[in-house]
Amino acid sequence: MAEVYETKELDEKVILVGVSSQDGEDTEQSLDELEELARTAGAQTVGRLIQNREAPHPGTYLGKGKIEELKELIWELDATGIICDDELSPAQLGNLQDMLETKVMDRTLIILDIFAQRASTREGKIQVELAQLRYRSTRLTGLGKSLSRLGGGIGTRGPGEKKLEIDRRLIRDRISQLKQELDAVKRHREVARQQRSRNQVPVVAIVGYTNAGKSTLLNQLTGAGVLEEDKLFATLDPTTRNLKLDSGQEILLTDTVGFIRKLPHHLINAFRSTLEEAKYADIILHVVDASNPQMDIHMYVVYDTLTELEVGEKPIITLFNKVDRLEEGALFEGLRDFRAEKTLQIAAKKQIGLDAVKEALEEILRESKVLIERVFDYNRAGDIAVIRKYGQLLEEEYRPEGIFVRAYVPKDVYAQLEF
Repeated sequence: MAEVYETKELDEKVILVGVSSQDGEDTEQSLDELEELARTAGAQTVGRLIQNREAPHPGTYLGKGKIEELKELIWELDATGIICDDELSPAQLGNLQDMLETKVMDRTLIILDIFAQRASTREGKIQVELAQLRYRSTRLTGLGKSLSRLGGGIGTRGPGEKKLEIDRRLIRDRISQLKQELDAVKRHREVARQQRSRNQVPVVAIVGYTNAGKSTLLNQLTGAGVLEEDKLFATLDPTTRNLKLDSGQEILLTDTVGFIRKLPHHLINAFRSTLEEAKYADIILHVVDASNPQMDIHMYVVYDTLTELEVGEKPIITLFNKVDRLEEGALFEGLRDFRAEKTLQIAAKKQIGLDAVKEALEEILRESKVLIERVFDYNRAGDIAVIRKYGQLLEEEYRPEGIFVRAYVPKDVYAQLEF
């Protein structure tokens, strides 16, 4: 049996490293986000280094000269490791490790580490461990040198920490076992979706860049009690809550894991069943942090990820959140999303604009319904109950000839009613 690898929390001091290509990519802004990721994972950034080149070096990520420069910087700043802004190949990781003689991490490892800290449900823990094992299975040698020397810290947390020399066959077996467990969870999730579909309850998925305010919105609308922090990936596990609109219509609001640029494929694959809540939703609420200078890039990343998840043509309501942090003149300038059915400006934490959100949901739901105005016989009270449960009852009047009803009902419910 493999030994459990003991770890301890370290005060890690890291240097951020990025490659800026000639396609106008804003590496500085990406490193700003990487610094926030590092801080969330528990590391202090003491420096950064950027190399301008057409593409990362296939064998060492950086060119030879920059590696020498980085080696001196590590010594000068007394850094305990470096974090590269892209996912390193096993060869890049191993070569950098040998040349720098320090702990080498990449963006993917940091995100996986944060997810390992934040996962709390069984599904979340399975997904994180699966993503970690897939990542580590090809990088055992490179990671080994740093972990054996430094004895823990970022990249060593999570459900499945074994001694480095673990047999790859054991990793494959564990991955296979986790995939079976995840398939069982996925089947349960699909059964729940089918049940919601049969119950005719509309589902609204909340999506957005990490730290855009999705959990705050869910809490303010439903009292869900989800953790709110001004941190990346403060909440990881999805939460679904019931919301009753002013018309009496009930809907389900589902929070999803936040998106981020360069979201590792290991995570997209592992969290696909969770992220697919957006795929099966009736409406998507796209929450955008309007106070973030990177707002446009964040919106692009969200839509790009939705495309990768094969989320089809869904009605989208874009909510420009945190407008209370903007100057008045900025409120009406630049806050546009041409891909959305509707755009609203809100400040979820201060409950500004939330009534407009509910009204917008009502309006879009109404567009998918049929207006009925007719008199039902008194012996058809069951039909009235169905209309009341799944539709929006506007008027109900008891007359000598029967019950007059004016209501909006979903098209499939309308098809079930006998006229």
